[in-house]
Amino acid sequence: MDDLHTTPEAPESPGAPEMPDAPLTLAAGQAACVPLDLAANAVTAADLVRRAADRGADLLLLPELFLTGYELPGIAADPARHTTGADDPRLDPLREACATHRTALVVGAPTRTDEGALHISALAFDRDGKLAATYDKQHATAGERAAGFAPGASGCTLVLDGWRLGLSVCWDSSFPEHARAAALDGCHVYLNGSMFSAGFLAKSNGFLLPARALDNTVYVALSNHSAPSGPYAGGGHSAIWGPLGELLDDAGEADPGLAVAVLDPAAVRAAREEEPVLVDPSLTAPVRPRIVSGAL
Repeated sequence: MDDLHTTPEAPESPGAPEMPDAPLTLAAGQAACVPLDLAANAVTAADLVRRAADRGADLLLLPELFLTGYELPGIAADPARHTTGADDPRLDPLREACATHRTALVVGAPTRTDEGALHISALAFDRDGKLAATYDKQHATAGERAAGFAPGASGCTLVLDGWRLGLSVCWDSSFPEHARAAALDGCHVYLNGSMFSAGFLAKSNGFLLPARALDNTVYVALSNHSAPSGPYAGGGHSAIWGPLGELLDDAGEADPGLAVAVLDPAAVRAAREEEPVLVDPSLTAPVRPRIVSGAL
């Protein structure tokens, strides 16, 4: 069985890419997090990994900045303390949960480059609990940039058991080109970890994310905060949509909560036969550079 890794290799024909051999069970989770307490939030993430594994999940998606909360001023004021990465011992419970339950994880966290640039990132851990990839949010909002967080320079495609997964963070999903770039890189799934208020959920879950699915004939998953964090109150309703935009599961306002769905290669194939949006020669889309990294 393949493990989670990043890949620079896109299929020659994005409209008819190589399909996975078997279904994949995906969970999108939500829970309250403790402001600026990476250690406590890693324990919460580990518990959500366990809960997801109990429901058969191969992969769990968690929200934007879940490991600190959406606490931009606090993170920027002490980045040495509040950013994280591969060797951070505070993430040990999270890594151990992935390894124990053989469940991969994508979770939001602040990161800092060697040069000191701050990013709002998604960390991807494989079934052994090793960090497979770090994706930096490409579409940082004006407020995030003003707080000192830089936009990322490239997209990121992960591969798990033959499934190609495109990563996104919150506002990325408001840009159709972002999801299209993932689809043109052969992705079957578009993952979005967010901080969406209850008010914005009417848009995100009502039409924005279902449209990203139908636009690209991919599965789409949202993992959203379900409690106040920083200046916002997350509205929950983490959810998963099928490749024609149909809602498959919704976590509601549960805390902790999970949306869980079995992703079927046949559904992606059928959707692309019905809606050949990726092979219409009259359509073009920008394809930004993707992260290039070795297999785990």
